[in-house]
Amino acid sequence: MGAATSIGIVGGGQLAWMLAEAARRRGVELHVQTPGAQDPAVALASSVVHAEVRDVQATRELASRCSAISFENEWVDLEGLKALAADGVPFVPDLEALRPLVCKRSQRELLQRLNLPSPAWFPLAQVHEPPPQQQADPDAAAESTSTPPAPSGPALPQGFAYPLMAKAASGGYDGKGTEVLRSDTDLEQLLAQVDAEGWIVEEFVSFELELAVVAARDSLGEVVCLPVVQTHQHQQVCDWVLAPYQAPHALQQAVRNIAASLLTSLNYVGVLSIELFYGPRGLLINELAPRTHNSGHYSIETCDLSQFDLQLLCVAGQTVAEPELVAAGALMVNLLGFEERVADDPDSSYASQREALAGLADAHLHWYGKAGSSLGRKLGHVTLLLHQDDPVARRAEAMQRLEQVRQIWPLPPGPDPAQPS
Repeated sequence: MGAATSIGIVGGGQLAWMLAEAARRRGVELHVQTPGAQDPAVALASSVVHAEVRDVQATRELASRCSAISFENEWVDLEGLKALAADGVPFVPDLEALRPLVCKRSQRELLQRLNLPSPAWFPLAQVHEPPPQQQADPDAAAESTSTPPAPSGPALPQGFAYPLMAKAASGGYDGKGTEVLRSDTDLEQLLAQVDAEGWIVEEFVSFELELAVVAARDSLGEVVCLPVVQTHQHQQVCDWVLAPYQAPHALQQAVRNIAASLLTSLNYVGVLSIELFYGPRGLLINELAPRTHNSGHYSIETCDLSQFDLQLLCVAGQTVAEPELVAAGALMVNLLGFEERVADDPDSSYASQREALAGLADAHLHWYGKAGSSLGRKLGHVTLLLHQDDPVARRAEAMQRLEQVRQIWPLPPGPDPAQPS
């Protein structure tokens, strides 16, 4: 990449910040659109358009400063941006490629169309629909009384049973916008609290472990993948990532085929992240993210091309190559807020814990610089390089390193609400 390359990013959080770090290493100008003067990416950006990420006129200003625009996350105003695209503003990924990915309902519909494995689901509004009317019986009608039938509560579609997972179709992340439904009472409470048109309900999947992969497709149609990783959640927020997951060849190929099918069918250029369940039914796609992803942060130190390098290459119209590991593996641990701390609290920066983490062997600390701390909020992450080549020994090494981190940085308190009772 030449120094003249100039890219715009709508968003200024930690993903944009890590992208800005990669851009500086590659001599790429990176301009961001973000509302907060203290947002993580602001300090590293070549310039900043201070505006909300859905402010289309601000995105037009951003476009005047760069050669192509990409997004930190999927919460974008696709309809509003159509006018900019019509005027020739290049978006990567293309807005039409993004359209099926920006909400969970359209994701599920896409996976159904492509016949890709995913949990069974139904729109929450479907429980309001009356059952099909039986053929009228004149004799029965004549015998009926004027007493109206007793009102019935919401009924699950045929084939579904509790527990179930309800998800907001748009805007949910890190466990926000999700509810476990264990009974008709839970379902009725949810229906009373939300707009059913904006929610979907999925079967509660029984799985052995959760996997993830970050894939990318360039403008020539080349698809590449970072190694498949195992992810572990705490209270529905990613806790740690082990890279690589030593999957059998057939499973590795199945993951790659899923990525290639999605990217190619959408004519998608850019980075796409895929979260998967793996269990008795094989692979099931949990969620898709049309962007860089928490599960790929380990790649900054552990691969010759990180997920952020891949995004820069795609947005700049460059070709991508298959990323290669430069270490035996890595454990990435999210640093989740374990205490409520306001921004002006002297301890809100967790300085002593950060110093101790940075002092661990082969540790790479990334602190996002967010103001204040709430329970479970992602404040940073630490990547610990692993040295064991044998998968079993490498996992044991990873769990030993995880315990070292836990001695310094405990998990937030509280049970995991995602587990059915």
